[in-house]
This record gives sequence, C-alpha cells and structure tokens, in this order.
Amino acid sequence: MGRSPRPSAAVILTRGSPRDFEVYLVLRARSMRFLGGMFALPGGVVAEEDGAGASDECLRACALRELFEETGVLLPPLSIPDREGLRKRLSEGDPEARSAFARFAGAGGGAPAAAEAGRSLESVLSLTTPPFGPVRYESVYFHRALPEGENPRIVPGEVEDGRFRRPAEWLDSWRKGEILIVPPVVFVLERLAGRELKDGLAAASAGARALEEGKLHPVRFTPGLSVFPLATPTLPPASTTNAFFVGEEGFYVVDPAPVDRRETERLLEAISERGDRPQGILLSHHHPDHVGAAGAVARAFGLKIRAHRLTLERTRFPDSMTGAPVEDGERIGLGRAPDGRPGWTLRALFTPGHDRGHLAFIESRYRSVLAGDLVSTVSTIVIDPPEGHLATYLASLRRLLAEDPGMVYPSHGLPRRDGMDLLREYLDHRALREEALVAALASGLETVGELTPRVYPDVPRMVHRLASRSLIAGLEKLVEEGRAERTGDRYRPA
Repeated sequence: MGRSPRPSAAVILTRGSPRDFEVYLVLRARSMRFLGGMFALPGGVVAEEDGAGASDECLRACALRELFEETGVLLPPLSIPDREGLRKRLSEGDPEARSAFARFAGAGGGAPAAAEAGRSLESVLSLTTPPFGPVRYESVYFHRALPEGENPRIVPGEVEDGRFRRPAEWLDSWRKGEILIVPPVVFVLERLAGRELKDGLAAASAGARALEEGKLHPVRFTPGLSVFPLATPTLPPASTTNAFFVGEEGFYVVDPAPVDRRETERLLEAISERGDRPQGILLSHHHPDHVGAAGAVARAFGLKIRAHRLTLERTRFPDSMTGAPVEDGERIGLGRAPDGRPGWTLRALFTPGHDRGHLAFIESRYRSVLAGDLVSTVSTIVIDPPEGHLATYLASLRRLLAEDPGMVYPSHGLPRRDGMDLLREYLDHRALREEALVAALASGLETVGELTPRVYPDVPRMVHRLASRSLIAGLEKLVEEGRAERTGDRYRPA
C-alpha cells in the first residue's frame, strides 16, 4: 500500500442561480470494477496526453478532457472539428482520440483557447483516498457553471446515465437507498446542500483542507455508516484495519482498531466531533488489530464493550468496561434509519472459522454487512489451525451469502458494492485451492513443505509460512471428510 496516489481531476458542474442550483452527476457503468454502479462527478485519472505529472496545468487539461468525454460539454472558447465523432472515439477508449483532443486542447501549454478554458475552472478542493488498498487517488475538484448553449448528453461507455439535481435531492435519494453515490461526492454534496453555491464550495474546501491536514477521514458508501481505515500492525499486504460508526440517533463504534497512540487520538477526536453520543462498542473478534483502542474509547466515553462470549473471555477487559455478550441473531437498536424509517437495527451473526468468537453484523435498512475478517478486498483470509477451521469458515461464508447482503464492508480493504459476488468469489477460490491440494496429494507429495509451493504457486515465497497454515487447514478438512489420511507429518489420499 505504499504506492503514491494517482493524480486525477473532477468537475463540479452546476446550473441555476447561486441560491437554487443543481449539480450534474454521472452514473459509472455497473461493469466497472472500481465504484461501478455509483453516481460520481465527471472526472478521471490524468493521462499521458494531458501532460507529465500532477501540475495544475495537467489537472486542468484532464478535467477538460474528462468533462467532454463523459458529458459532451466543451468549455468555451475551445472548438473541435467533428466534435461528436471525436467524443464517440474517446468513449470507445481510442488512444488516438485522446491525442487528438490533447492537440485541440493545447495540453502542455499550446493553445491560448485551451488555457482560457482551463482557467475558467475554479479549483475548489483536493481529496486523497484514505489508505484502503494499493490504488489511491489524489483528486482535485474544479467548479464550473454550465456554459450557455452547452447541454450534457451521455454516450454509453464508462458512464451509463447523467442528470442535474439539487444537492439535497441527490442526498435524499441516497438516504432512501434508491441510488449509490461515491463517498467524496457525498462529502461535497453535504456541504453544498442548504447553502448558497459560493458558501457551499467554501465549506467543502474547508472540510477537505482539514482532512488533508490529518483529521480522520470518514468514508460513507452507505447512509448512517462511516468507515475509517486506521493504521494497525496487521498482516501484509494490508496496513490498515477499518473501524466503523453505525447509527445516526446515537451510534456504535465497531472494531476500534488502532494500537498506535496518534491513531487512537484521531479516532477519539472523530467520536467527540460527531455531536451525538456513542452508545457502545462492538467487536467482531479478539485479534489485536481489531481491538487496540477499545479500552481507550470505553474509558473516554464511559462505554461498554460487547462481543461474542469467547471474544470477551480472551480480551479480558475490566468488568466495569464489559457489557453482556452478544448473542447470535441479536438485534441491536439503532433508532431511526437515515431516511426516517423507524426500527433500524444491527443484527449479529455468529460466523466462526477464522476466529472462534467471530461475529459479523448486518444492518436492516440497506442490508450492508460489517464482515470483519470473513473476507478482505486486499488479500485472502488466513485460516490458521487450531484457531481457524476451514469447514466452519466455509459454512460461515455460506451463511452470510444466504442473508442476501448488499454492500460488504471487510475489515481490510475497500467495501464491495456486489457483496454477493465477493462471497461467491471467496467460496470459488477455496474450492480451487482444494482441487489443487487433492491433485498435489495424488501426485505423491506428502509433507506441508512439499505441498505449499505446489498448491500456492501464485504466492511469494516470503509468505509461504502463512500460506502453509491455510494449507494445513485444508488438509485437516480432507482428513475430517475421509478424503485423506495422516501419519505423523505426512498426508496421503484416503
């Protein structure tokens, strides 16, 4: 996760009066792996044709190109022959079309018209993706009022739809679960709603500046649910563990993860600044990279720590901090949902296999799941016997799949909108590993040392020790099922 963020640009395109304005969002194609099926601002990553590096000039060139490619809006005084033909080629991913646009737009400081069009973009704020995973973006957001005579029109490709709506209307549809909006745009819309345009842009700029200066970055894909990736001593390639705030009429802190003092202070500050009182602490399981700040949060706010009985026994917090064990199927009240519906709950699911006391939580309004270490979007999950048990883990994955979840929030990595697909991918992956293990046993390999490089050829040798723990879990499963037999440290097909 040490790669530098990729420079990118987005455009807050508005129309209407300063007091009654609308913002244009585009719907990213559902087929796109990253944030597909979500509404976003027109924008994208700086391309080679936009110029080298992340200079202001390159970012403005990128914004001009992405705005034209995704919406058809061309900022004056730019003029392009065969405008629709070039745009069609851009939407089809034609690299020659990018070069052609760059020539017309004067990337690299060429055309005065391009420089004037670029200067008409007002730089508002910069946001950097929190450290969820290996790909991060440092995005500059520009504002531009829709030029007279220009009207956005979508050509299906990377985007499927686009429309103007007032900021409050966008947020209302999001809270009702009718649409998904990418988190940075939620951040911007919340600061635009209820304000005049100038004041809203200033509020967004000030909020982003505070995040860039170190304030904990809340990321919200689901209304009423904030996720905070916090630095923890977890297993590579992950370097962070996600902590969560769930609820709006009071909230629960789930997996207050950090061990480091500075990260803990940032988490405590974020809790204090919420404005509503935390109701308690919930833990998915006992591993140190999930519970590091639980004691500090409990002391600071007088909260009770709740978890599965096995987790409470192993974390051994003082009785004064410990609440009742969380039971399988228990519904924890969250008050009203973000759209005003009463009876919002967080239901606990006992999901052992990675850890004996593991819990997942599913909220009732949007079907979002806090999955703990059942899944990850940066790596696979280690099943380490005797704590880990593969057959039990697979049963937990199937149980969660049967819940028909929406977005799945892992403890490590970005949430996945297609939660069902993520769970199926994990089940398929384990099935393929088992096939490889059965084939390796049939070929005459017998010891863990012999089997690991054959079954995990895609895993770097430096992490073979961890891979061998999951391999032992797979061998134990085959023995339990009568498909293999063990003699000392050797395994053979039964």
